[in-house]
Amino acid sequence: MKILKLIFPLYLFIAGNFLFAQQENVNLDNEVYSFLKEMKVKFLIDGIHDDNPNMSRFEVLNFLKEIKKNENELSLTEKKLLEKFLIEFDDDNYDENNTVNFFGGDYSKSVLDFFSDKNKYAFIYRDSISNFYLNVLGRFLYGQSFEPIKNNSELYDIGFRFRGTLIDRLGYSLSVQKGGVSGSQALAPTFEPRLKYNFKFIEAIENIGNYDFAEGYVRYFIQPKKNMNFSFQLGREKITFGYGYDSKLVISGNHTYLDFFKINFDYGIFNFTSMTASTVGNYNDNRDLNYTKLIALNRFKVNIPKLIEFGLGENIIYSGRGIDLAYFNPMIFYKFVEMSLQDRDNGSLWLDFQTNFIKNFEISGTFFLDENILSHLQEMNLYSNKTAYQIGAFWYSPFSISDLSLVFEYTKIRPYVYSHSNGKNSYTAFGEILGHRIGPNADEILWRVDYNLNSKTRISLKYQYIRSGENIYDNGGRLLFNSGGDAFVPFRNDIDSKYIDFLDGERINQNIFTANFRYELWRKFYLDFTFKALYQKNITRNKTNDTIFAMFKFWFEV
Repeated sequence: MKILKLIFPLYLFIAGNFLFAQQENVNLDNEVYSFLKEMKVKFLIDGIHDDNPNMSRFEVLNFLKEIKKNENELSLTEKKLLEKFLIEFDDDNYDENNTVNFFGGDYSKSVLDFFSDKNKYAFIYRDSISNFYLNVLGRFLYGQSFEPIKNNSELYDIGFRFRGTLIDRLGYSLSVQKGGVSGSQALAPTFEPRLKYNFKFIEAIENIGNYDFAEGYVRYFIQPKKNMNFSFQLGREKITFGYGYDSKLVISGNHTYLDFFKINFDYGIFNFTSMTASTVGNYNDNRDLNYTKLIALNRFKVNIPKLIEFGLGENIIYSGRGIDLAYFNPMIFYKFVEMSLQDRDNGSLWLDFQTNFIKNFEISGTFFLDENILSHLQEMNLYSNKTAYQIGAFWYSPFSISDLSLVFEYTKIRPYVYSHSNGKNSYTAFGEILGHRIGPNADEILWRVDYNLNSKTRISLKYQYIRSGENIYDNGGRLLFNSGGDAFVPFRNDIDSKYIDFLDGERINQNIFTANFRYELWRKFYLDFTFKALYQKNITRNKTNDTIFAMFKFWFEV
């Protein structure tokens, strides 16, 4: 009791001197991230850490306030976007002129405001030490395939999200969505890729196709002194890790959401992140064969303002046991620890950087090394040299055209990257690669153009040229030649050749064109149209396979 009497006043002293706003994170799909990225490249802000991009509402608001100080450098569209986001993220300035609270006692409750540009919440509660915000979520998606066959799917879902902060320190969030699929069930994952790793949809034992999505976490933030920030988060939400303007080599987010405990530490130019996460292996009808796999990740980064960010990271994937305390340790080098644990696990190391010294232009790059740290790096076609790299550039306002972004990126992934001798330790989750979507033994050239026509309308055009070398199978499904092109098929000792050339195997080229148009009808009511054409040619077999589809989506958050 004496200890508590000493600790509690100390806590009150710390909390009283460093009070903060909303500590819950902003969902990665929020359009504010694109705006902050553009403003960072424009040199109006620094340190948005898009290698580990999840930000709290408090952090986003601070960036927006910093941009506001340089409002005279903004275009008309940028000013309107800034005004929109400031209204959304500055909770303390909510009032009946900018916010609707349909079932609460404060703010506007007019039905007409349903069709306005005001913030919209089903319910808001605020007092001196806590707050609570509730939104209803809804979506309708219609997808139409034109090639190789004409067919369509419709998805409908409804749900809710509540979030808030307690005692200026503890942020929390929970969201649930439940939906159904009509039309072609086989085609539906083309329009909603998350269905590829959704248990209810894959299981398909009910009379209608259905799915569910759930996220939730608690996040604690503390600042012991100025410019020293700690955060601790436990839960599940969409995350990515590493640099990359489209898909990332380290953790892309194009997979089932991870359950994780994450520590972030910032002090001056230094940043450190440590995370332990869990996920599952491939789906199996026999539930006794399903298993849990764990991921441990450490990353150290230095951010030299107006010059460069560079970092060193490593991760381990393991299974067959509970959390290993050796990997729960944030202050350790995993690869050497893995050796001491008898070399059972899948370790990776990566180096990356991002420039910040040319206004409106940025370069980023990542070198990814899967397992083999030093030996035989000079023999690049040796099977054990499982390396990948990615280099890209982001040009904002090119040729003095305001509100326009140009992105270029090249990615190369050598054979056997992401695979492991123990299939349960492959760099995958629920049948999807945790890293870059093209997978091993492949490369990609990507061009993307984004244009904010105004504060409500964004147009995106993307072109991808992908080459891959696939494994070769006979008509019975027997593996004839292992090209290292499948993350789920490792190198087989005494069977596969120790030397493998890049793009060996069944050669496939793809040209992919994507156009997207997004319009905000009213605040938090969106219309989205996507057209995609994929032209695939199997060079080895001299066959072509085209996929063309269009997708319309309407969704809201009120």
